[in-house]
Amino acid sequence: MSKNPLPIRAGISASRLYLPKEPWEMLIDFLIARFPHMSPDIIRTRLARGDMVNQEGIPYTLNSPYPADSWLWYYREVKQEVPVPFDIKIIHQDEHLIVIDKPHFLASIPGGRYLQETALIRLRKMLNNYAISPIHRLDRDTAGLLLFCANPDYRGAYQTLFQGRDIDKVYECVAPFNPHITFPLTRKSYIEKSDSYFTMQEKSFPSEQECLVNSQTEITLIQHNGQFAHYRLHPLTGKKHQLRVHMNGLGLPICHDEFYPLLLPARDADNFERPLQLLAKAIRFTDPISGQQRYFESQLTLELVNQYFSKRAS
Repeated sequence: MSKNPLPIRAGISASRLYLPKEPWEMLIDFLIARFPHMSPDIIRTRLARGDMVNQEGIPYTLNSPYPADSWLWYYREVKQEVPVPFDIKIIHQDEHLIVIDKPHFLASIPGGRYLQETALIRLRKMLNNYAISPIHRLDRDTAGLLLFCANPDYRGAYQTLFQGRDIDKVYECVAPFNPHITFPLTRKSYIEKSDSYFTMQEKSFPSEQECLVNSQTEITLIQHNGQFAHYRLHPLTGKKHQLRVHMNGLGLPICHDEFYPLLLPARDADNFERPLQLLAKAIRFTDPISGQQRYFESQLTLELVNQYFSKRAS
């Protein structure tokens, strides 16, 4: 990977953009075509300010020719980013590993309209360690345990745990109750992208085609009140939106899910009501650096568990 020629700024590492082998004459023309949803005037202003640089850190200008097969580096900008009014809490910290409880509505890492209001940037500033990097991610909608590496030299070893499924994760959710479904059960299906950019869909197969299954979740009923239930979810695979898709496939969509069964319009950035009732509750693995058995449990509780049930699940 090309070395970043720009320093970390306000906790944010510079992003890079590959300039492919295409017959553009001027860099500005490529950038306007590459970012059709951004005003050309904004792109021109940023080039004129020298905000975009090459691999050597030399700024491009409005008159720069198109440098095919190279990298352009720049800082992402998000205007009027709405503060997320919930704090992160550090569950564990040592020289290699940091574990936090991430609240609902806080993105894991910068992306889209979220930059400073992300768990990664908050944690870097909190600990004054700008080398902190994410080991995995949680959806912005999901709360709970999130792991970071404090030393970039060891990030790859931790990430291999997730890539190789050498890690045991448990989630909890609140969803409708159906007395005709017997628990515990294992949901198996083939999950793939839907026609929508944001959502996934699943296919079920006869038993003789089980080799086509790519997702599997063990689901246990913790408690119910006749209308809603508190469930424990144990994913054995890691497909995008797997838990939300599997619960929806059972006819039990997770409460306050804005993606399933229907993709709802994006909520206003300052709307922090009705969080998705999904929590990354616990995680267990063998630490690849120390060899220790690690177990962490979230200290958060789902809002509707407190509202609907008189006791908390352990």
